[in-house]
Amino acid sequence: MALYARASGFWDLVDASAELKTLGAGFTFTEGPIWHPAEHFLLFSDMPGDVRRRWDAQAGVQEVKRPSNKCNGMTYDIDLNLIVCEHSTSSLIRERPDGTREVLASHFEGQELNSPNDTCVRSDGSIYFTDPWYGRMPGFGVERPRQLGWQGVFRVRPGGGDPQLVVGQSDFEMPNGLCFSPDESLLYINDTERASIKVYDVAADGSLSGGRIFAQGLKSETEAGVPDGMKCDERGNIWVTAPGGVWVFDPAGIHLGTVKVPELVANLSWGGPDWRTLFLASSTSVYTLQTRVGPRREPYMMGHGGAGASQPAPSDSLQTASDLYLEPDRCVMIIQDMQNDVIMDGGAFASSGAPDHARQQNVIENSKRLAATCRAKGVPIIHVWFIVEPGAPGITLNAPLFTGLKEANGLVRGSWGAAPVPGLEPQPGDYIVEKMRMSAWEGTRLETILKGEGRDTIINTGAWTNMSVEHTARTGADKGYVIIMPEDCCSTMSAEWHNASVNYACQNVATVTTSDEVIRAL
Repeated sequence: MALYARASGFWDLVDASAELKTLGAGFTFTEGPIWHPAEHFLLFSDMPGDVRRRWDAQAGVQEVKRPSNKCNGMTYDIDLNLIVCEHSTSSLIRERPDGTREVLASHFEGQELNSPNDTCVRSDGSIYFTDPWYGRMPGFGVERPRQLGWQGVFRVRPGGGDPQLVVGQSDFEMPNGLCFSPDESLLYINDTERASIKVYDVAADGSLSGGRIFAQGLKSETEAGVPDGMKCDERGNIWVTAPGGVWVFDPAGIHLGTVKVPELVANLSWGGPDWRTLFLASSTSVYTLQTRVGPRREPYMMGHGGAGASQPAPSDSLQTASDLYLEPDRCVMIIQDMQNDVIMDGGAFASSGAPDHARQQNVIENSKRLAATCRAKGVPIIHVWFIVEPGAPGITLNAPLFTGLKEANGLVRGSWGAAPVPGLEPQPGDYIVEKMRMSAWEGTRLETILKGEGRDTIINTGAWTNMSVEHTARTGADKGYVIIMPEDCCSTMSAEWHNASVNYACQNVATVTTSDEVIRAL
């Protein structure tokens, strides 16, 4: 294996010394890798062999289903039911943990689908899938006549019902891999035959519009590989199978680099305890590669461990959309310590690992999106900043935290380091609260603002999950406030520290949830 960078940003995503490792070999043609976030195992399909296999660190590779209806792409819904594209049956199905099988889509306007190929789930529960006709070819499916005569992309609504065609019948020759952007405002769909990727705008009702070319020319006369499986990482980069292995594009469509693999790669998916293991389903083998970036947070990850989790959260630890309801006129949103010194490269505390974890959490974009919703709903935004006067007068040096602050000359008033991070600057009507301790309550006017606004519910976000955010939640709960904590709007020094706070301490003082669920609840 080799890593080829076309732009320096590629090395922010994968270490130059990273090595490709073989997880299993001797298969016919592997597809559909998907990681179970709670039980920590990988499922993948050996499609022409008509078998589904499972890998975990203890038992290795095991056969779990034969026949598998020549299944291809797989994912989970938020309840960890398996969503499967079946070639032999031309169906998209839901398979529950007890083995119960439910057909979600098999026909469109009375005609049998071609062969559902790959699938992804939106946070509202709707399921999108591509429908080329590979499953009607020998080997990859069951040879038989086609009924539709064209290849589309479909959506199954959250409540079920007949599939909706979401693109034009002639938009794709062979639609294949698809994935959402981190905020689900975009849906990327590739076309194997045309060697290209298109991107569509996603409306609130799930419809697509504005289809346009994102990348093209993903072909080679000398190297095997075509656009097939595709995933989006937490920073919005697109990883797609292509000639020679996996090509990586940034959100602007610039080809950053290539992960070279010795076999044709059919599909890929992140997993592992820290969501930094990239699984590559590659012809006769499945490989792994450690990356410096994780996946975009898909719904199945959020309620059962979350991207970046070192262990699964308790199954009932996160509110679902149906559980959480918020009255906007009772809420405020706190954005705490989101300052350059805290989470930006080059900041006073960059060596702590905080910038890397902030990127892993996509914390700036998640908080920005949630703040925009809050403003639209009339929910006040309160920025809480740690501000130190030049020379740090008045800072008590009673704890390593504060001595380190002074030694680093961090968060000094008027400096770049004390300024808010780009994207989270105060807007007209926002409040600013300054502090000199961890908690947003200690020695500040926070409670005066809350009383004046008549608010009793705090949406608690910011940096230092296990310090500032947790301290604020604990005191707020003691004072009688309802604390809502969207954990993907929080970050700290590492996933380990973050999860220790989110999965244990904060469970007793806050409702731990996600930005998407808070947005829906508002």
